[in-house]
Formats: sequence, C-alpha cells, structure tokens
Amino acid sequence: MQLQTASVSEIGGRSRNEDSLGEWRQASLFASVVADGAGGHGGGDIASRIAVDTVLAELSRVAQAGVALTGPNLLRVLLCANDAIIDAQEHDRELAQMRSTAVVLGIDEATGLAAWAHCGDTRLYCFRRGATVVQTQDHSLVQSMIDANLLEARDVRSYPRRNILFSALGTAEDLAIAASTEPFPIADGDAFLLCTDGFWEHLDECLMIEAIGRAPTPAAWLDLMVAHLREAARPNQDNQDNFTASAVWIGDASQATVLRMPAP
Repeated sequence: MQLQTASVSEIGGRSRNEDSLGEWRQASLFASVVADGAGGHGGGDIASRIAVDTVLAELSRVAQAGVALTGPNLLRVLLCANDAIIDAQEHDRELAQMRSTAVVLGIDEATGLAAWAHCGDTRLYCFRRGATVVQTQDHSLVQSMIDANLLEARDVRSYPRRNILFSALGTAEDLAIAASTEPFPIADGDAFLLCTDGFWEHLDECLMIEAIGRAPTPAAWLDLMVAHLREAARPNQDNQDNFTASAVWIGDASQATVLRMPAP
C-alpha cells in the first residue's frame, strides 16, 4: 500500500503567512500536521510554528517510547503543543494573545490504521470512493449553531461570524481538543486532506471529491483545488486569508474515486 503526500501553503492577500505545516516519518509510522495561527504583533506565525514543531518533536518521543499513534495519544501531543505556546506567551508580553488551531493525522502503515486529533477550525477529511467518510467538526460558533439546528451546514462558508472559535491552542482554560476514538482502518484509494479555514472556505466537499477523479497525484489534486480557490477568492483577493493544505493518498485515490454525476 503506497503512501503519497503533497502540500501547499500560500500567503493569500495578507502581509504574512500565519499557517505552518510539517510531516514526520519513522519506520512504518507517518504523521502530517497543519496549524493556523492568530494573534497581534506577528504572534500568529509564531504560535503555528510552535504548534507544528512541538507536534513533530512529541511524535518522535512517542515513537521512541513504543506508544501507538492512537487518537488519545495524538490528543496528548496537541496538549503538549498547547503548553509550549502558553510557555512562549509567558516569556513575551507581545505574544500573550497568540493562538493556533491545529490538526494532526497519524498513520501506521504496518497495521493499516489511522488516527487524528484537532483543535479549532483547521480540518481533516477522508474521502473514499467518492464519499466523505471523515470530516472533523470545528470548535466554532457556526458548528454550535449547526448542532443546535439553528444553521444549515451548507451556509457555514457564507455566515458572517464564521471565524468565531470556541477553542484554540494557547488557551489555559476551557481548551477543547477532539480526537478519533476508534481505530480507523485505511483502504487503498483513501484521500486524506488536512487544511486551514482559508482553504476549505472556498471549496465545498463535492468539489474536493470531483477534483480527486481528475488528478493523477495528490500534488495535482491540490493544484486543481488551489486554482478553484483563487478564482473563488478573486473578488476579495486583497483580503484573502492564508491557505494551507496537506494531501495524503493511500495508493491511487484518483482511480478509486467514483464520480457521482448529477441527475439529468
């Protein structure tokens, strides 16, 4: 079972890129992490970098201890990232308000199992044969409104208060981190996508799936989605958010994707 990866991170219309990403491999273990920072005085880029660097370091420590990449263990890794950001806040007053969302995916190729954990509205998807089989739920105002049946999921991307979050790394109290609870067997043709809100806000899930069927590689998949993102963001490109995404394919997802054509 071949694992292929690709990534993209661009500044958009902002003055700096506050997103960060990284990959980690050790023997049969693989992980990908994406983070989206926020905060004044340049703190966002620092927070997201701390989050990614801490996750990568903790993954090495976990692997050396022989600990499996389960959802609960990845949650603990993000807790360590939270502690690292808080520590940096305490050493620099100008960074006191910096925060970061994050998502981490772990795969054990030897067992064929995947797990993940996330905080905020940076998302993880898994697409399988033309369907969305995994989509993390944002820690956000709009997600709470969806859960309370006050907002339709299709209206999330256009809701004016979409960016209000209930949780982010760098928080001493009321921190929420979600993680997969059951072993997730990967399958040949699975396509995982980790992405910040600046990426998914311009791309609905149907478009993400349709692009898989037209892409021979994960890099080509990202290229197709970025082209659509840029076109969709064009009317407001001067204020376009940073966008970052990491694609992880198990085998050839393009050949495994069954495009669902609309009814005539």
